[in-house]
Amino acid sequence: MKNLLGFVSFVLIVGGINGLLVDHLWGLHIFGFVRYLVPADHRTAGYFVLIAIGALLAAATALLDRREGEGRTRRDSGD
Repeated sequence: MKNLLGFVSFVLIVGGINGLLVDHLWGLHIFGFVRYLVPADHRTAGYFVLIAIGALLAAATALLDRREGEGRTRRDSGD
């Protein structure tokens, strides 16, 4: 589950940043399918929302990772 969340957060963050760069500067769509997640009339705001959702998923993944790490240390220490 952590691997899937990590991958999805990576795709959303990189796709959102890439979409902003393509919209305002120049560039090539790295994850071209991400542009279909954003409405055509609200591209800039949509890409910011994708970045925010990706950051939230990354934070959730880190929290899951930390909780699993704490669980191992408690079991290993014999508490």
